[in-house]
Parts: sequence; C-alpha cells; structure tokens
Amino acid sequence: MASHFPQKIIAPIAFIFFIAYNFSPFHAIPAVAADCINSACIDVYTQDGQIIIVGKKAGSSSTPKPVASAIAKPAPAKAKPVIKPKPKVIVKPKPSPAAVVAHRSIPRKPVVHKKITAPVSNSASLNDRLVKMLPVATIAKEPSSNAIVNMPMIYWCDLPALFTSTVSIVGEIVDVTMRPSFLWSFGDGGFLATTQAGAAFPHEVITHTYNHAGTFIVTMLATWGGTWTHNGVARAITGEIRKVSITTVHVANGPTRITQ
Repeated sequence: MASHFPQKIIAPIAFIFFIAYNFSPFHAIPAVAADCINSACIDVYTQDGQIIIVGKKAGSSSTPKPVASAIAKPAPAKAKPVIKPKPKVIVKPKPSPAAVVAHRSIPRKPVVHKKITAPVSNSASLNDRLVKMLPVATIAKEPSSNAIVNMPMIYWCDLPALFTSTVSIVGEIVDVTMRPSFLWSFGDGGFLATTQAGAAFPHEVITHTYNHAGTFIVTMLATWGGTWTHNGVARAITGEIRKVSITTVHVANGPTRITQ
C-alpha cells in the first residue's frame, strides 16, 4: 500500500498542472514591453514563483561635439630678445647663539590631522530590482474529520480574492494587482475550476461528495495573474504564478441501519 502512495500524489498534481496551463484564464496574457518614459524605465514580470519589479533611470543623451575645420595659421613674428635683470643677492643675518637656545626651548603644540569623509549620497540607485512574494494557501474542510460516504464535503482556502501592493522604485510609484483562479482535484477523479476561494458552512461554495470509502489526496492549484500600473496606465504582468496546496481526507462508510 505504501508503494502506491507517491503515485496517488503525483498523478493528480501532473494532471492539474496540465489543465491549468491549457485552460487558465491568464494563459493568453501576451508579453508586454516595459514602460519607458523620459525619467525611468519600469517592467514587471514573474520568475520562480515571485513578482519581479525592475526599474532603471534613463541616462542623459550624449550630444556629439562639433568638429572644428582646419584653418591655416600665419607664421609667427620673430620675437625680440628680452634682457632679464640680474637678481639681487640678499644676505640674511645669522641669529645669535642666545636666540637659537631660546627658540629650541619653546614647546610646540602637537598637530592633529582631521580625517575628511565624503558625504554619503541618499539618491536612488540608477538600477533597482524588487521582489514580491504571494501568499501560499492552506486548505480547510468540513467536516474536518469523520467524513462519511455520500455526505458532501465543504472545501475552501484562505487566499484573498485580490492581492495589491504599491512599491517605489528609482523614484517611480508602481501599483501591482494580482487575482487568483483555482483548480481543485478531489483525489477520486473529480475536478472543479473556479475563481472563488470558497467558504465555510453554511455557504457551501465548493463541495464534493465521495461515493466510496478511502483515503484521498486533495490538491488545489492557485494560478495568479494580474496587472501593474505606472503613471496611470495599466499593463498586463508578463507570465503567471502557480502555487500548489495539498491535504488528505479520510472517508468512511456510514453507519448501517437495522430495520425490522
């Protein structure tokens, strides 16, 4: 029985990824070029299950220097010789021995050399890269134990319907908005695709009924996609993020009723 347990986990996860990749509402999002303006260039995309926000300050355009044309210069005139006056020799008088002794006896103050430190610049980096993490879902179910055949199970997760974040990068403000969609695999061959996270009793948004007893691996795949806004213009985030959550449910046969 233990040798078949990994296959029960791998098979639903592989199938759920296949369904999510081909039928996800965010699968058709095209790649979008970065938003480049006069002051900065911004781009938002997904990589390794994370939201990557990159910014680069626009550099100053280099203007070519004018090239001067060659102009023929006239021949310089012959300069007249200049007669320099002879410097006068100044003879300094020698100090007396008493003055030398008095000069040496005067104590000198020590000289303190101060170290000058350059001021630290607080300006933003010309290139910056920020990483945002999305929450990972926890699956909840009712009843939490003692599930019975032919009795509906209620499922939900604790993911928000909307993930928003405002970041400042290279002096620019970027708003990121992500929304999840869900694909459930209940372990007995049943699947459900929805954009709702579900809720506890009595709402019963996501339910599933098992028609035979056993232990089932329940897998929920959350697929995130969304947009980012810069300077009032919204653009699609390149790529999407998928996160898998797994739980186990034990379903037993119901009590047998004896009738006379």
